[in-house]
Amino acid sequence: MSETGGTLPQASAWVQAEVIDFISDLHLSPDMPQTQAAFLAYLSNTQAQALVLLGDVFEAWIGDDALTQPFEAECAQALRGFTQQRPLLLMRGNRDFLLGAAFFEAIGAQNLPDPCVLRSPLGQALLTHGDAWCVADTAYQQFRSQVRQTAWQSAFLAKPLPERLAIAQGLRAASQAHQQDPNHSHADVDLSVAARHLLATNCDVLVHGHTHQPSTQLWAAGLQRHVLSDWDLDGQGAPRCEVLRWSLDGWQRLPPSAC
Repeated sequence: MSETGGTLPQASAWVQAEVIDFISDLHLSPDMPQTQAAFLAYLSNTQAQALVLLGDVFEAWIGDDALTQPFEAECAQALRGFTQQRPLLLMRGNRDFLLGAAFFEAIGAQNLPDPCVLRSPLGQALLTHGDAWCVADTAYQQFRSQVRQTAWQSAFLAKPLPERLAIAQGLRAASQAHQQDPNHSHADVDLSVAARHLLATNCDVLVHGHTHQPSTQLWAAGLQRHVLSDWDLDGQGAPRCEVLRWSLDGWQRLPPSAC
């Protein structure tokens, strides 16, 4: 079945925790030192019993041999320090879909399929990065279909690391120019698609990122959607930096320093 219709594959993960934090769209890169510093401080200080990263942890991931680069190695070391004590569950996003087995092994994280039902003592929630359900953005969906093909990924990963770095930098520049276009607006997930997936998985709660439009919405039939914030402490606009926490107290949006 396609990702946008029919029966949802019943992928699920269990985490034994009663304080679970959700973060997405960090877009970590050497050009975002304050954002990286805030995230590393969060990893060192948070009281969360488990962390779920819902994609776009990195601005771009060009293959697991990027772990040989100083910035990526520093981030991986910090993530590994977290997983030595608590569970880390990570879902790939549209920026870091090339995260591979070597990366997950290096940091000790669980690889979450997209979408996935997270089960815990708190209950269950449906998780997705969100890009696959932005079905109205047909140009992006065509690009996504191309780069998710095994042949495309094999050809890209076969290129030398410096060439892949150059390609990633070019794509990032094009993306930034697109976002600064006054006519640009972030696509949202198709709400009918989201509702069908919630019903198919018997979940009342959806958590996703990707859209950079943090909000909590209550729908009919008791369904609710939590959209995660992106992180950006280095841009020219207002700083954005938020954690969604699920605990016995319910769902809360917190600054990293309060976690």
